[in-house]
Amino acid sequence: MGKRAARSRWPGRWAADHRGDSGARRGLRRHGLRGRGWVEDVLFRRPAGIIEVYSVLADTQSGQLRSRGIPFVLVDPNEEPAHASPSVGATNWKRGLSATRHLLQLGHRRIVVITGPENALASRARVDGYRTAMETAGVLVDRDLVRIGDYRAEDGLRHARELLRLPSPPTAVFTCNDALALGVYRAAAEAGLSIPDDLSVVGFDDLQ
Repeated sequence: MGKRAARSRWPGRWAADHRGDSGARRGLRRHGLRGRGWVEDVLFRRPAGIIEVYSVLADTQSGQLRSRGIPFVLVDPNEEPAHASPSVGATNWKRGLSATRHLLQLGHRRIVVITGPENALASRARVDGYRTAMETAGVLVDRDLVRIGDYRAEDGLRHARELLRLPSPPTAVFTCNDALALGVYRAAAEAGLSIPDDLSVVGFDDLQ
């Protein structure tokens, strides 16, 4: 049977399993083996390889994988990865820049950015792109319009509710992932606003 990708119970981790999708998903989804860390949980399933997203491997964890001969790669790690850990990154700064420039070209100046965690390198790069776009357009970045989230819809909802109650509310929002954008959509609906007529929203990623 061919290898398939199965998601683990630990968010942001995928393991290629030899036994096929259905069996791997049952073991690797949210209800893993009690008392095990995620590495032990995945190793128990004998994966062919691991893709680690928005995280970073401790030396002990990477050592466990290497000792078993299991290849792995980090995608958009939250911290600078160890030299021996292979990693790839999205064009976070460039996409943050282009998303904000798009909103500026539409005529917006009160543009919010709702970020991911402060320690997430990918989120910080997206915010840097936002700041660069604003500054090169000669638009002052209002500190009240830079909000820190955690890549969750609840954060987008909470921040958008607060922002839309401001005396001078934003006319556009750039969120550092699509889950945050979903929260903004809900807040806009609660406020009786139409997207994009009353509020423009751009989210990063491609949530299905």
